[in-house]
Amino acid sequence: MSRRFVTDLKDGEIVDDVFLVSDKQLRANRNAALYLSVDLRDKTGMINGRMWNVSEDSCSEIQSGGFVRARGKVQLFQGTLQLILTHCDTVSANGVDPVDFEKMSSVKIDQLLEQLRTILLGFENSHLRTLMEFFLVDETLLQALAETPAGVKAHHAYPGGLVEHMVTLLKSAEKICEVYTDIDVELLQAGVFLHDIGKTRELSCTSGFNYTDEGQLLGHLMIGVEMLTEKIHRVTELTKEPFPQELEWRLKHMILSHHGSYEFGSPRLPMTPEAIILHMIDNLDAKLHEFTRAIEDDPNSASHWTLFIPRLDRKIFKGIRQT
Repeated sequence: MSRRFVTDLKDGEIVDDVFLVSDKQLRANRNAALYLSVDLRDKTGMINGRMWNVSEDSCSEIQSGGFVRARGKVQLFQGTLQLILTHCDTVSANGVDPVDFEKMSSVKIDQLLEQLRTILLGFENSHLRTLMEFFLVDETLLQALAETPAGVKAHHAYPGGLVEHMVTLLKSAEKICEVYTDIDVELLQAGVFLHDIGKTRELSCTSGFNYTDEGQLLGHLMIGVEMLTEKIHRVTELTKEPFPQELEWRLKHMILSHHGSYEFGSPRLPMTPEAIILHMIDNLDAKLHEFTRAIEDDPNSASHWTLFIPRLDRKIFKGIRQT
């Protein structure tokens, strides 16, 4: 029997299908009894699943980014569809058809990678162009770009999401520099490419989306600086020409400051025009993607509003649907 996708689910329907766990939480009810809350996703959308009277041990193997076979009944509660679970068992990613969970085709990812190459290899600054060439001839890195999401739970959380995010920012940077003409557009675009490059090693995509040990310990900002240092060393070694010191500092600064504030994990605040623009457009793309995805994925087609989104601390207005 073919699977039922989230957007097809109806009140009262019995479900027995595999889903990607977008988020997992153990919560306590008023009687201090634990229950499991999981956001279950496929390529069409997301539904929250709840299973009562659980323990930490019984749910320990369920992890965000992994796959589970969820069995239960769809229920309409306060205008929202949810899945009341009787079973929620982990399954191996090896037995899952990735097509059921991928938002982008391999053809689109290839097109995005080609756009990435065209922009970065078109730089007039010879030092930046050579540096980009050294990144783009790295086949292992390109394969990782094709598979890596931009985030595990937030924006662009699907294979190829990282390269999609990069290309969007590369185009945004070009448009912004048509207005703010004093900005170094190639430096900004190099920073766009590099700012999240560390996620190719921070995140594991072999079984859902999880953090690697390196990613947990160092984070993608530190890893990105290490990757840039490695490539600059290779450039100087093979070209026999020194890489400009200030240019190296500016690139590393954009990686380290692109989260924008100490509160959100930046060890440095943006201190150059290119760095502050990178932070702004990165945040814009992430937030806008969360808004549009929340509207697209909302399971309540008749409602004018999405469900409450804790990450954004609000509901999103979808518009008044004409009947």
